[in-house]
Amino acid sequence: MIETLTIRDYALIESLDVDFHPGLNVLTGQTGAGKSIVIGALSLVLGERADTESIRTGAAKAVAELRVRMPADAELARLLDQAEVERGRNLILRREVRETGSRAFINDTPVTVGILKQVGDRLVDLHGQHDHQLLLNEEEHRRVIDGLPDVAPKAADYRSAWTGWLDAKRALDELVRRESELRQKLELWRFQLTELESARLDADEMEGLESEMRLLDSAEELDQRAGLLVALGMESDVNADDLLARMEAALQDLAAIDSGFLPFSEEFTAARISIREAVRHAERYRAGIEFNPKRLEQLRSRQSELRRLEKKYARSLSELVEWQEELRREIALADNLDLERETRQEAVRAAVARLEAAGQDLDRARAAAGRPLADALVAALADMGIGHAAFIVDVGKRAQPADSGVSDVRFLLSTNRGETPKPLARTASGGEISRVMLALKSVLAREQRLPVMIFDEIDTGISGAVAEKVGRTMRELATSCQIIAITHQPQIASQAHHHIVVEKAEHGGRTLTRLRPLDAEGHVREVAVLMSGETLTEAAITSARQLIGRATAS
Repeated sequence: MIETLTIRDYALIESLDVDFHPGLNVLTGQTGAGKSIVIGALSLVLGERADTESIRTGAAKAVAELRVRMPADAELARLLDQAEVERGRNLILRREVRETGSRAFINDTPVTVGILKQVGDRLVDLHGQHDHQLLLNEEEHRRVIDGLPDVAPKAADYRSAWTGWLDAKRALDELVRRESELRQKLELWRFQLTELESARLDADEMEGLESEMRLLDSAEELDQRAGLLVALGMESDVNADDLLARMEAALQDLAAIDSGFLPFSEEFTAARISIREAVRHAERYRAGIEFNPKRLEQLRSRQSELRRLEKKYARSLSELVEWQEELRREIALADNLDLERETRQEAVRAAVARLEAAGQDLDRARAAAGRPLADALVAALADMGIGHAAFIVDVGKRAQPADSGVSDVRFLLSTNRGETPKPLARTASGGEISRVMLALKSVLAREQRLPVMIFDEIDTGISGAVAEKVGRTMRELATSCQIIAITHQPQIASQAHHHIVVEKAEHGGRTLTRLRPLDAEGHVREVAVLMSGETLTEAAITSARQLIGRATAS
C-alpha cells in the first residue's frame, strides 16, 4: 500500500506531500489542474522514462518519492536482496531528475532504473489514460494469460526451451558455415601448430631470457665492481673494516663516559655489521659470477627465435601460447567434423523435442486458465451493466512456433444476446473496452494479489448509471487492494473512501499545482461540482448526497 507521495519541483508542483489510505482514493479536479502531473510523478518513481523538461523552471532537480508498505512477496524480497537493499516495514522509492540525467534509490540505496521498475511492477499496477487500448492488440491478450499464476511457470519453461533451441541451432549453423573453412585451413593450421610446438613456448620465458642475458653480458663489470668493494672493505692495507672497528671502539669509550654517545654507538655498531655483510656478499657473489660467452650466444639465439615468431604471427609471446591452444582446438574440431556435426544435430533434435513438449504444456495451461478467466470476466461485466456478455479466450495453433509459444491467444467478446463473440477490436465500443479492461484488472488483482492499482481516467466513454456501476466495481475491488483513481465522473467519485481534489493556484507570480484532501462535507461538495459544473446549486448538493449515500449503503 502507498502511504505517502512526495513531489518536489516537478512540472507545476513546487512542493507536495500527500497521504493515501486503504480503500478507494479518488482524485478529481478541473481539466488542466495537474492530475496528469501527479500520474507523471508516480510513473517516474515507478521506473518509467525520465524527461528533463519535467524539472520545474529555476530548480536544479525534480524529485518524486513514494513510501510504500512492504508486502509479503518472495520475488520482491529476492529483487531487493539482489540489489543489496536493506528491507524493513516500509520501502521508500525515490527518483531524482537533473539536466544531466536521473538517479534512482530504494531505501536510500542507489539502484538502476531497471531495478526500480522491477520493484515498482511488484508493488503497483498503473493504468494510464489510453492503456485500455492495449486490449485491441492481441499480443496483449497473450501477455495477460501468461501472467496468470497457473500459466506463468509454463510460459517461463517455454521461453527457456526456446532459448535452448536457438542456442543449439546457432551452434549447428555455425559449424555448417565453418565446415568448408575448417577443411581448407587444416593443413595451414597443422604447419603453424608444428612450428609453435617445436619452439616449446613458455609465456614467461622472454623475461627470464632477458634477465639472464643482462647478467652474462655484464659479467666482467660485475666482477670488477664486486672486487673493488671487497678490496676497499676488507683486503687492502687500509680498509674500511679496520677503520670502522677503530671508530666503533672510540665511540664505545665515549659512551662509557658520557651516556649521550650510547645511541650513536649502538647505531654505528649496527651499521658496521651491515657494511661487513655487504662486503662478504660481494665476495661470495664474485665467486659465482659466470663468464660464459657460449651460453650468452645461445640465449641471444633463443631470443631472436622468439621475436621472429612474435613478428611472424603479430602476437606477443603470451598470445602465441594462447594461439597454440586455439590451433589445437580448431584442428581437433576439423579432424572430428562428422562426429561434432552429429553431436550438434542431436542437441538440436533434443531441443526441438523439449520445445514441443513445453509448447503443448503451455497450450494446455492457457486453455485451462482461459475458461475460469472468461467466466469471471462475464460476471464482472454484468456488474458493470453488460448483462448478456459472452467472452471466450481463444487459444489457436500457430503455423510456426515463436518465442511466445506455438499458439495465439485472442479475446473474443459479444455484448448482445445471441451474437457470436468476435475479436475485441471489431466488437467493443470505447465505453465497453474500458469496462472490459476494468473487469480484467479486477479479476487479475485478485489472482495476482497486487497491493496497489492506479487508474488514470479508466471511465472513458461511460457515464450515468454505467459509470455508477463501474464505481461500485472499483469500490468493491478496493476491499482487496488499494486503488488510486483519477476521474471526471461524479458517479465514480461518489464511491470514494478518500477524496482528494487537485487544484491550480498562483503564488508569487507562479502557477502551482496542489492536492487537498477533503472531509465528508468537502467530498459532497466536490461530487456536486462534478455534477453541476462551477455553479454549485442546492439541487446538485442534494443529488450528490443521495449518490454518496447509495455508495456507502451498498
